[in-house]
Amino acid sequence: MKNSVKENEPTESRREFVESQANHPSGGGDNFAHLLLGKDLRRLKGADKAVHAVHDQASFDALFRLLFHHERPLVMRAADAVEKISASNRHYLEPHKKQLLDLLKSADHKELKWHIAQMVARIALTDTERDHVWHTLTYWVRNPNESKIVRVNALQTLFELAAKHPSLREDFDRSLSAIAHEPIPSLQARIKKIRQVQTNQA
Repeated sequence: MKNSVKENEPTESRREFVESQANHPSGGGDNFAHLLLGKDLRRLKGADKAVHAVHDQASFDALFRLLFHHERPLVMRAADAVEKISASNRHYLEPHKKQLLDLLKSADHKELKWHIAQMVARIALTDTERDHVWHTLTYWVRNPNESKIVRVNALQTLFELAAKHPSLREDFDRSLSAIAHEPIPSLQARIKKIRQVQTNQA
């Protein structure tokens, strides 16, 4: 089932962040926005500088707000920086769990989706939240029209979730079998790595 909420719709989380920006005229993110501005989607202009500029929860929060920005290239670079930071500082994501899950449902552009797919594995989820994450990522993985990198990252997160929750392993294996025939090098490479891990763990 295709996600019905589009990225530019005024979701509750987006409204909350807009209100936050209004309450703080600079939004806390002006400096990050200046670093990340640029129209070329092929370039991660300023993303590494943004990573090094984050030194506490407050600065991370300011950067995270830019995931709701209207400029697609800026969102792409902010998402890249947020993902890199949260890889080693998962606790920074916890205050943003609600917004992250909302983005999982509403994201429409592949540049945001592939980073969201990575980050949802880094937050503590209730059973209900995990079910929603699982459903969305499974749809992304099995959808042949989805971006290749989105599918690869979603598959990796499904694998990590299934490793933590044995009840999900059968469904994961079905998804793996469903896409095993697709002649996509990046997808096949990830499937091979996952199966190697499964074999080693058996």
